[in-house]
Amino acid sequence: MQPVIMNAEGMARTLRRLSHEIEERNEGFSGVVLVGVKRGGEVVARRLSAIISETGRGDVPCAGLDITMSRDDLVSAFILPEAEKNDLGFPLEGKTVVLCDDVLHTGRSAVAGIEALFRLGRPAKIQLLVLVDRGGRELPVRADYVGKNVPTSKEEYIEVHFTELGAGEDALTITRRTNAEA
Repeated sequence: MQPVIMNAEGMARTLRRLSHEIEERNEGFSGVVLVGVKRGGEVVARRLSAIISETGRGDVPCAGLDITMSRDDLVSAFILPEAEKNDLGFPLEGKTVVLCDDVLHTGRSAVAGIEALFRLGRPAKIQLLVLVDRGGRELPVRADYVGKNVPTSKEEYIEVHFTELGAGEDALTITRRTNAEA
């Protein structure tokens, strides 16, 4: 059994806290949009948007972001990714974009997300929000909002289980890679 580092209740509480941090840092939600890196980050963004709306604090536009074309690991592996399918449904010009992801590790997905955002428009600011920061950065990236810091070794990784993506219940677990997986 994988050790659970955050259960469904803890995840909900963490997302509520993060919604308040966004509101405080930006003095409300005027001009704020949530964009989640597909797939896990999109779930995080949509849940944050729902929390903000349900608590009567505003309606924050929300969308998912495909970063496939910006991933340097796919380009270097000579894989031809499908073209990005990013139509956010709202403009980015002059907005404060809160780029959401489920896990921050090397920083590569965050950089790919920022590059993808700039191909779609010119936001006034980009802030990075992650549910889990596991350390191990390879690029100079730091999240503005962190749900939980969980330092891991190279042999460990964080699995994020969302009901929206087929999990029986929400949870964050830590898993150790076996020699066969390395």
